[in-house]
Amino acid sequence: METYLGLDLGGTKLLIGEVDRYGNILRYKRYDSGFFNQQAAFNIIRNSLDDYIATVGWVGKQPAAMGVGLIGRVDPNEGVWLQIDPHRTESIALAQELTDRYEIPCRIDNDVKSATRAERVWGVGQFSKNFVYINVGTGIAVGTVVNGRQIRGSHFNAGEAGHMRVGVNVGIRCACGRTDCVETIASGSGIDSCARLLKDRYETKLTIPEKNGSRVSVPEVVDLCKKGDPLCTVLVQNAAEGIANLIMNMVRITDPDTVVLGGSIVANEYIFDRILSALNQNTMRFVTNGVVLTKLNPQFVGLLGAAAVAMNM
Repeated sequence: METYLGLDLGGTKLLIGEVDRYGNILRYKRYDSGFFNQQAAFNIIRNSLDDYIATVGWVGKQPAAMGVGLIGRVDPNEGVWLQIDPHRTESIALAQELTDRYEIPCRIDNDVKSATRAERVWGVGQFSKNFVYINVGTGIAVGTVVNGRQIRGSHFNAGEAGHMRVGVNVGIRCACGRTDCVETIASGSGIDSCARLLKDRYETKLTIPEKNGSRVSVPEVVDLCKKGDPLCTVLVQNAAEGIANLIMNMVRITDPDTVVLGGSIVANEYIFDRILSALNQNTMRFVTNGVVLTKLNPQFVGLLGAAAVAMNM
């Protein structure tokens, strides 16, 4: 049985696992990552993969290929990780480094583009060649498939739709330099930032942790919103409206027949229903398969995406 090794590197964890061609995760192990630059990330990957091989090992023979999903800009053709963000830019030929060290062919891609690959191989791509995958978690990014091909752009930066303005005006500054990008309003980090900005304008029972890396709990925000908490009502309303407007912007731009939502924020049924109710039916009339939640396990979509990268699908 031919298998593929996937490595999903996020801001808090590295997930390593072996996947078969049908998208079955055969075994996996989680490692903590924490804040890193690209060189530190390479060390995290190398040390964790050494441990994985020693403690978990292969299901059968060595995997046919290895795929890595990474945050930031990635050149998948040359196998180069270009940057994490404008403050962490250090091009590293990661695919070749890992190929040489482990003697397993390695391919790399951006994490959300990797998840979009998983959708192409094992998700909505089985019936659609024109879809948008929108991931709303800690941040917001988009993968777009048009006529069966994934859009990447001239600098591998296509899909950074979290930096669209969507008509929700809070007055919150984004790291990109603009104000009120949808990521600053509707992502996990954005809801936290908005809660801190607006907490003195509205009454609330929301727990707002000290600024030490901890964020407000989105489930708590939703629960308090249901009870009429003024601040949390505004936070949920703004997030749902922002995501709905982002969806409609992407629909007008790319004309998909399906919109797929992934990530922890939209997986919340209450927020998902609020998003659907904010969509304009005239704008959405050609989205014939509707707006759907991904059927891929959100806990493992990054790992499946990395395996799809390894398969070069």
